[in-house]
Amino acid sequence: MSTLFPHGLAGVIFDCDGVMIDSRESNNIFYNRVLEYFNLAPMTPEQEEYCFMATAMQSLLYIVPPHLHDQIEHVTRDVVNYRRDILPMLRLQPGFTDFIDDLRDRRVRMAVHTNRRFEGIQTVLDIFGLPTYFNPVVAADTAAPKPSPEGTRRICSAWGVQPETVLFVGDSEHDKEAARGAGVVFAAFNGGLLRGQITVADYAGLHAALNPILPPQNATT
Repeated sequence: MSTLFPHGLAGVIFDCDGVMIDSRESNNIFYNRVLEYFNLAPMTPEQEEYCFMATAMQSLLYIVPPHLHDQIEHVTRDVVNYRRDILPMLRLQPGFTDFIDDLRDRRVRMAVHTNRRFEGIQTVLDIFGLPTYFNPVVAADTAAPKPSPEGTRRICSAWGVQPETVLFVGDSEHDKEAARGAGVVFAAFNGGLLRGQITVADYAGLHAALNPILPPQNATT
């Protein structure tokens, strides 16, 4: 592990969906309810995969036929409201809270780079009482959406650290491309066939992988 972080680990960037929160099923429910309103068939596996990586609007424009695009705003505001109908289904990934508590005890910086909109990710953080853990939080409407590395580069700049001292934890090819483009180390988390410089199935595995290079608890920066 020291070969990946020869100058130590300065910070960890987290994707949101599939990494911080277990949201794949709830996201599928949201998009399929939109399709149901239009009397369309449920998403195909390919559409599910695309929608899990893309922004919400990119996903809706992808799965809803063009002649219905002018109705998307009405449907997602008045019929299938994500905040009202879907947010209560979200759950934190097992072990996530213990993992970020440990990083905070060790004074390791943490940030979020997500393809959710800023209002959406802030709502998620508020629901689970997490805002104090992450700074900055970069969203799809505050930087170019992933796979662009702009958001990850912005985080490294805000921290004033070299990219090679930063870990990006993600579960999609978009995350991997953003990490690669920014020059940070990528950890593939619970991503099926996805592989990174670190590949783990859960937070116990990620902690075990990082433990040799983590600073001691209550370390100073």
